[in-house]
Amino acid sequence: MVGDRVMTFARILGHERQKDILRRAVQTDRLAQAYLFEGPEGVGKGLMAQALARMVFCSEGDGCGDCPACRKVDHHNHPDLHLLEADGKFIKIEQVRELQREISLRPLEAPRKITLISGAEKLNQAASNALLKTLEEPNGAALFILLTHQPERLLPTIRSRCQRLQFGHLPLEQLKGSLTEKLGLDDTEGHLLATLAEGSFKKALGRDREFFIEQRRELLKKVTALSPGSVLPLFELAKQLHEDKENLPDVLELLLAFYRDLLLFVHARPEQELVNIDLMEKIRREAGRHNVTVLLRKLEAVIQCRRHLERNVNSQLAVEVMLMHLAA
Repeated sequence: MVGDRVMTFARILGHERQKDILRRAVQTDRLAQAYLFEGPEGVGKGLMAQALARMVFCSEGDGCGDCPACRKVDHHNHPDLHLLEADGKFIKIEQVRELQREISLRPLEAPRKITLISGAEKLNQAASNALLKTLEEPNGAALFILLTHQPERLLPTIRSRCQRLQFGHLPLEQLKGSLTEKLGLDDTEGHLLATLAEGSFKKALGRDREFFIEQRRELLKKVTALSPGSVLPLFELAKQLHEDKENLPDVLELLLAFYRDLLLFVHARPEQELVNIDLMEKIRREAGRHNVTVLLRKLEAVIQCRRHLERNVNSQLAVEVMLMHLAA
């Protein structure tokens, strides 16, 4: 589901340029007919879309949070706000056709109808073509906001019909400060979580938090204990990682961060540039066992494994090959 309750521009972390653009567009009544909010997952695109809907529908014109319209947006039951997201793996043509019927009607309470399309990259071909037709023949009372972390998967003609707003990762220090305050973390935990979350507030607050802070230690312990002369532990670890497919992308990110830390340490970079600053003794020990060439090979092995997974190669085989390189 897109968004969160009681969300205004002021409460969204970062993205000040995007806020200014949208705020001016509302105030001058010059909103585009369609926007494409693009950028990494979890950085606030959905929150920004909901905050924009509040501002447009608000009886005070500023997303006050107190008027009936704002409260309906917060509870996702405003009759002129439509949410479209994947039904299974895709957004299907039947969903777009139903949306077309909805937006062909006059707004019930607001000056216009707003449609938020979450995960717009999941539009299948038929749904994409149907949506394109709607964008090419716009209803003056309709506003579309498409949200995606993979804009290249959208039809070029759909992208060209939208005003594109790019959302980047949140700055490390800004995210760290907010996480430290909200979660009561110490400075080291805040640094670790903010860095590993890659600028994604949602990722830092979600299921990844415990994985990043606690399970990371056990993972790195197992990986650094591997040796080329003992293959059974290697295959057993590969099996465990393969069976926990949901966490596998994060496992690769943790490994990339760890070997990057070793490379930076070998090059005598300042400690604050590292991710795993709570594991400095381990980093010193492992860095002493590797030269730059070996570390680069291991980083490449992790990157290659990630490429294989993106291409739907057998995940257990891809992980086994990676671990063989890491054990070497």
